[in-house]
Formats: sequence, C-alpha cells, structure tokens
Amino acid sequence: MRWLKWIIILLLVGFVAIFLHYTLPGRDIVQIVGTDTKRMDVGSSIFWASPEGQASADSTRDVRFVNTIRENGKPRAYRNEDTGWGWPPYLKFDSQDITAEAQAIAAKQDTWVAITHYGWRLQVFNAFPNILSMKIVDGPQTTLIPWFNIVFFVILAIILFAIYRLIARFKERNIDPVIENVEEMMDDVSESASEAHAQVVETKKSVLSWIKGLFSGGKQA
Repeated sequence: MRWLKWIIILLLVGFVAIFLHYTLPGRDIVQIVGTDTKRMDVGSSIFWASPEGQASADSTRDVRFVNTIRENGKPRAYRNEDTGWGWPPYLKFDSQDITAEAQAIAAKQDTWVAITHYGWRLQVFNAFPNILSMKIVDGPQTTLIPWFNIVFFVILAIILFAIYRLIARFKERNIDPVIENVEEMMDDVSESASEAHAQVVETKKSVLSWIKGLFSGGKQA
C-alpha cells in the first residue's frame, strides 16, 4: 500500500501548490492601452470576487477591466475588483482609484508598468486575474524580486518546521515510551512462551523416556 500513500501525498502537495499559485501575487510588466466596464454574468464562479454589498457572487453585474499589451505584442486583460474583507485577504477597496490611475497611464506614450495581481486568465472559464496594484517601471526588462512571496515561503517554512518539531517531541515523549513498553512486553511474552515451550519439550522427553524405560523393563522380564 506504499504506492497509495505516495499518491495521496502527491495529490495533497499538488492541491496546495495550485492553491498557492492562484492566491499568491504575481507581477507582469505590460503597457496599458485602456480601461472599460462590462456587464458580466459571473454566475457562482470561484474566479470572481463577491459583488459589493452582497454575500454571494451569483449575479450579473458591472465589472471593471484594465486592458494591456505585453512585450511580445499579445493582449492581456485584467479585472479590477475589490476583494474587501473576503478571500484572498488583500483588503483591496480601491478599484475605482486603480481605474483612474490606469487611465492616466494609458494616456502616456511608451509607458511600462508592473501590475501586481492574483489569479489566472482562463478563457474557457471566463476568468481574469485581478489587479492589486500597479507601478511604473523603466522597461519590459526590469528585474522584479517577489519579496512578498519570499517572505511568505520563509514564514511558511518556519511554521512547518515548528509543527514538525512539536510533533517529533510529542512522539518522543508520549508515543515512543508506549511503543517501547509494548515491545518489551511482547519480548517478555515471547521469552515466557519460549521457556514454556522448552519446559513442555523437556517434559515430553522425560515422559517418553519413562515410557520407553517401562516397556524396555517389561521385555527384560
């Protein structure tokens, strides 16, 4: 059953990796070409934020978009929705300000911006990454260091190591002694069983020897 254990582990790791890839922020260097607002039937898709003032995303509503062009000339559209107090916990409440900022940048010529976002562009699911912020950069070759993700994974590694140490100490203090006691008890039982078996064998030999001597004595008579 070892293969089943590894399949379960790989599935869990894959699920966590996909969840983090969607949720953690990424950055793209693009040129903004414009903004618009579209009436979208978002349904109950998990790829859309909850509408403002409502608890459910199951609705048709106006959604802000920022349209961009990447260095290779391909377009990339981003939605611009508040996350509010929901998930992911980015506490974004300034989508209107981001629209105004994007419109001002689009009016400039040959301006590159680094857009911080989360989510994926999945055409089949009508899903768009959601803008969190934007910053003007020198050009498309600007090096971006993902400090947020680095700090996140360092903290996550520290937490996982602390949990591992706690589990190891709990096992060492509470589980290992019980296992050792059980093993000692099994050894004692096995040793007692061996001694009992040896006594039975010895008794059997004595009885057989007595019977053999008895019949041998009868023949001599």
